[in-house]
Amino acid sequence: MTRWLEGLLLLWMACVVFGITFVITGVILILVWTVASGERLRSFKGVSEAIIIFGLLTAFIAAQVWNDMDRAATAVNREASALRTAVLLSAAFPGSTEAGVRESIREHIQEAATQEWPMMGRQSSTLTLVPLPLYRALEMIVALNPASPGQINAPHEIASALENAMDARRQRIILSHSSVNAVKWPCLLAQAICMLLAIAVVHCDNRGASAIAAGIFAAGVALSVILIASHDRPFTGQISVKPGPLLEVVPE
Repeated sequence: MTRWLEGLLLLWMACVVFGITFVITGVILILVWTVASGERLRSFKGVSEAIIIFGLLTAFIAAQVWNDMDRAATAVNREASALRTAVLLSAAFPGSTEAGVRESIREHIQEAATQEWPMMGRQSSTLTLVPLPLYRALEMIVALNPASPGQINAPHEIASALENAMDARRQRIILSHSSVNAVKWPCLLAQAICMLLAIAVVHCDNRGASAIAAGIFAAGVALSVILIASHDRPFTGQISVKPGPLLEVVPE
């Protein structure tokens, strides 16, 4: 499935998918009606439908894209939670250290929302891009010398939170490259065409019934394609994982 379709708003995606689906359905019906006569008509009536196969294939692909979306959302939420923990714990070191950690986290979140998210949407973000603000905050924490008993455990906890945030960031970047591969889409569409042919052939002696049955199935195919395409890439399109949880953590 091409990126331009997945980047459309849902309304336009629906228009494109339904339009193409019904055009293909119309061509199939006309083709079958044209050749269905005489001995071919009797042969066509002996064909059976197997729509359940298309349903199983659709469910298999949909399960993948929904799982990827859930994992991406979980990674973003985990990153936000870890950064929030680091912000709160930085209060144990009032002054320049607290201000430095907060500023580094703020910078990281702004870079993630304004730079990384568009790149993830284009699937061009890579792990070679190092989150420098978080590394600066980590170096700042590692270099601390606790001055009171209450500060002894704080550096370890902050460092652990920052490492957790960096791991969650790596996960969301990896998941930004997930999508339905180039084999599953053609198989799904070929299966849909085969089912439409079967429906048209089975009802070839009754054009009205044939058109109704094929139209209903075509609508189901279009909805399935829209459902999968709108969730195909976790960070692309109108239905995608947004940086909202991270923006909520931006320190004041």
